[in-house]
Amino acid sequence: MLDAVRPELGYRERPGKPTKFGEWYADNIAMDSDFKAAPWCDMFVSWAASRAGVQDHVGEFALTTRHAKWFEQQGAWSRKPEPGAVVFFDWSGSKRIKDIDHVGIVEKVVGGKVHTIEGNVDGVWLKRKVRDSSKIVGYGLPRKVKVIPKVTVTVQPVAADAAVQGAVVQGAASATRSMAAGHGQPPGTAFSPSDAVLPAGLLFALVSTAVTGLRFRAAAAATSGGRHRRGGPRREGYGGERRGQEVVGAGVSGPAAAQEPFHLPG
Repeated sequence: MLDAVRPELGYRERPGKPTKFGEWYADNIAMDSDFKAAPWCDMFVSWAASRAGVQDHVGEFALTTRHAKWFEQQGAWSRKPEPGAVVFFDWSGSKRIKDIDHVGIVEKVVGGKVHTIEGNVDGVWLKRKVRDSSKIVGYGLPRKVKVIPKVTVTVQPVAADAAVQGAVVQGAASATRSMAAGHGQPPGTAFSPSDAVLPAGLLFALVSTAVTGLRFRAAAAATSGGRHRRGGPRREGYGGERRGQEVVGAGVSGPAAAQEPFHLPG
């Protein structure tokens, strides 16, 4: 992920506050144009994870508090920094996740100082910063996030096997002979649908036999390939930060959205 973000150093948000990170998040994650000019510190982290192909280990968020909680739920929350960790800040100096204001990426740790790469700092920039631990709430460690491998199961239509086909053919032949006898015709006489109608019970039995064979084969194929699981975290955090007002929980229903605190980035 660090290799993905270093070429972006020096990036500056455009007049009107839109950024390419907000535009990416709006178009690919939130499907909401409001994010294009929203505070972008966490959308930058999400973009970097996607570029590096590690989004399942980092998550795709716009809201810093929700992002930190996700790491905690994954068993990937730490108080110890390491390169590549996602670092969360609270400018008031608390150590509470609910008070987090800002997020960045740890580049290195030297002499007790945490060297970071952060977006939306000093007003408009993406740049390197040197931080002490007094404003750091904790770290999300992507390497500790366990991702369930993706398994895709494809079920294709299966034709009835030879036994089922034989039963249908034999039943049809028997029905033809019966209809021929009923109409005083030789056994080899061919009947069309306009000539006669199969007895309801026989027709139902023939169709049921064929359908049962198809369902059995399809069920066997479906269960043999394993369950389809979507690896990685859910795409949450759509209720991203906004400038000058609290707009939290967009796209998130229920009490959790109403209780989510609003934090401006640093």
